[in-house]
Amino acid sequence: MTVHWIAETLRASPDLAIFLTLAIGFWVGSLKFGSFSLGAVTGTLLAGVVVGQLDIVISPQVKSVFFIMFLFAVGFGVGPQFVRGIANDGLPQAIFAVIISSLCLLCVYVAAIVSGYGPGMAEGLLAGSQTISASIGLATDAINRSGLTDGQIQSELNAIPVAYAVTYLFGTVGTGWILAFLGPKLLRINLAQECERYERDMNIRSTNEDAESAWHNYIVRAYKLETAGLIAGKTVAEAEKTQKTRIFLENLRRDGKLVPFDGSTVLQVGDIVAVSGPHDALVYWSNHAEEVADQELIEIPVETVDVVVTSKQLNGQRLIDLSTAPYARGIYINAIRRGSMNVEIPVLSQTALNRGDIINITGSRRHVAEVVKNVGYADRPTNVTSMVLVGGGIFVGGLLGSLVLPIAGVPITLSSSGGALIAGLVLGWLRSVTPRLGNVPAASIWFMNTVGLNIFIAVVGISAGPTFIKGLQEAGISVFFWGVFASALPMLLAPLIGKYIFRFDPAINLGCCGGARTSTASVAMVADVAKSNVPMLGYTLPYAVSNTLLTMWGLVIVLLLA
Repeated sequence: MTVHWIAETLRASPDLAIFLTLAIGFWVGSLKFGSFSLGAVTGTLLAGVVVGQLDIVISPQVKSVFFIMFLFAVGFGVGPQFVRGIANDGLPQAIFAVIISSLCLLCVYVAAIVSGYGPGMAEGLLAGSQTISASIGLATDAINRSGLTDGQIQSELNAIPVAYAVTYLFGTVGTGWILAFLGPKLLRINLAQECERYERDMNIRSTNEDAESAWHNYIVRAYKLETAGLIAGKTVAEAEKTQKTRIFLENLRRDGKLVPFDGSTVLQVGDIVAVSGPHDALVYWSNHAEEVADQELIEIPVETVDVVVTSKQLNGQRLIDLSTAPYARGIYINAIRRGSMNVEIPVLSQTALNRGDIINITGSRRHVAEVVKNVGYADRPTNVTSMVLVGGGIFVGGLLGSLVLPIAGVPITLSSSGGALIAGLVLGWLRSVTPRLGNVPAASIWFMNTVGLNIFIAVVGISAGPTFIKGLQEAGISVFFWGVFASALPMLLAPLIGKYIFRFDPAINLGCCGGARTSTASVAMVADVAKSNVPMLGYTLPYAVSNTLLTMWGLVIVLLLA
């Protein structure tokens, strides 16, 4: 009786069915099987299929609203890297991403032609084998506009989640295994040694745990100079260079008074100085001067803040060069994040900054203000989203994307969803250049990206639930092996293409491959094998380009087969 009542309630209130599917899907997706988990998207799809056995009817407009919101968020997040990849020194990686994502499409197309799959099964194969669930929405729009009968359209739409569910598992695990374990063998390299060599070439700081911890541990201490010839007698600039690690004099007390100073000021015996730096770096000062308690001297307002790089002059500049800039004085870099996935890249002396990068820095408020003025803008925590930017961007993009261009009698259109993706790309890039355009906090991006996509997937699963089992029986085991083919072949060829054609550094080659397949899980596995996050340096640009193209392939595969 209770089960019957719940089933009737879900049929009468399909909104409850969606939230039930999300709850089960995220829980199932978070379960660990060794080092592997299904992920929220696959968990939600499977949960939707199970809930869908109750024959619940949901308006297709629900999934359309959340999917278009998701696509805008995707474009907004990768916009700066996408434009940079097309425009300047990232061009080789951008072209590489175009080639690999096109190879992925070709493999799916060949599998569909040989097997006789229709556009629905082919799209499910694309989405699952390439783990690009975002393409399902564009394919759905294209199938609905394909001119097929209502029965044919529904049959093709029902085939999508079947092929997706069957091929997704190897698409995720297989890609990571190929890149992390076969990739180094294909390249004939020791990946860990190559990353160590790359770090040495880039003059990276020591990577032992103590040094890493100290680098992030910014403190201020007061010291009284009592011995001539050690620190006393040197200029401020010379004293700050007593070690390779960055340290700075923040305040100076002389004859009982706080006095102004600059780099040429000569320190004297009896001076009391406030020194900022990592904890281990200040050990040197403790051995050469007396540490004293001087609250007024070290009472310096300090903050840690994310700074988004928008300066055109800094684009492509390396940290080693920027460290000598006047506004960099007193600033410590904790981390650099890049791309919509906020991938953390190594803080190397030779690391080049890109517009759109987020630098987490620590320093006094005065020094931080100088950095913000010269580098970009402070992305301080906020919970306010510019709905003018989001709503207006989706509307204008969707309007333009809905335009239909007939070519040889075939109606070609991006659809409103594709238009929203392009609008997100453009606005994401514009905001990296002009922050005043509007703010979309990271939490809002997460919601639109993760929840938007998974509500779409939940509705897809629930709607396809009644026909899923029958479709799986009809598809047979062959679709799984075609998924293996479509996942594996591009990733077996990609490292070789990167090595022999694009001449990528061995340390970042596999990161480029994972980015070109938009597989964050695979790059994480590569980084684990490498015992370094250096491969992440090759991930972000290819990811930005391929994330857009693989999503668009959902439209293309339908046009090729419909």
